[in-house]
Amino acid sequence: MRPTPMPDTLVHLCTATEWHSARPTGAYRAPSLAEVGFIHLSAPNQVHLPANRLYAGRRDLVLLRLDPARLGAPVEWEPGVPSDPESMLFPHLYGPLPVAAVRAVEEYLPGPDGVFAALER
Repeated sequence: MRPTPMPDTLVHLCTATEWHSARPTGAYRAPSLAEVGFIHLSAPNQVHLPANRLYAGRRDLVLLRLDPARLGAPVEWEPGVPSDPESMLFPHLYGPLPVAAVRAVEEYLPGPDGVFAALER
């Protein structure tokens, strides 16, 4: 299951250090790839949900804006956690994230209250 049509951009959160370490290897392998077999992605309009659940208050995150056509591994749209809005599906990448699929890297900072706001785009 996935939204129709596929968004033209997907996003992934990681630390700046993780991103800089992945660049020379050509692929980013999040710890979740070894743990559960996929890398957690989001549509831009939903990334604040996992950001607040997992990274509230952190100031070392970057937002990777991804070209879905360049991911090179299957993307499956699957349920998040029970606290996410009912019927919301998140994209999961079943393979490493190629550096070549990253269109842009942006700081992703919480507000003064430590809460990440929804992205406007």
